[in-house]
Amino acid sequence: MFVLAIATGGGAGYAPWAPGTVGSAVGVLVYLGLASLGFPLYLLTTLAITALGIWASDASERILGRKDDGRIVIDEVAGQLFTLAPLTFLAPVEEIRSPLWLVTGFVAFRLLDIWKPGPVRWAEQHFSGGAGVVLDDVAAGLMAALGMSAALWVAA
Repeated sequence: MFVLAIATGGGAGYAPWAPGTVGSAVGVLVYLGLASLGFPLYLLTTLAITALGIWASDASERILGRKDDGRIVIDEVAGQLFTLAPLTFLAPVEEIRSPLWLVTGFVAFRLLDIWKPGPVRWAEQHFSGGAGVVLDDVAAGLMAALGMSAALWVAA
């Protein structure tokens, strides 16, 4: 079913261990495919994936019969894409796929997604349905993106 394929990140959500982490890894792979687009098109694509993810998450919650089912990982994909966005406009071209920056973004996002500080917790508590599934991860991704931006600025 198409909607479940999207919501589970192409099946990553069915991983037997840490599906959210596997979904975040899918986000890094998607980033690698989009990184050369340049920031405006990258951002537009990330927003489209986020909107598609909200729709797919909402429908998948009904299909799976559970709120924020662990198999839904498109939220991690979207959050990871927001996290890595600063690389597309702040990093030198030769570093937009740097393993160091990719690992830094991956770890920063996972920590914020699990810890759920301030705005992340607020989004989790104030949205429902597909928006509730996805927007807390977007908040975590935006917070991680701020950290990535600061780190890239310091490293420049």
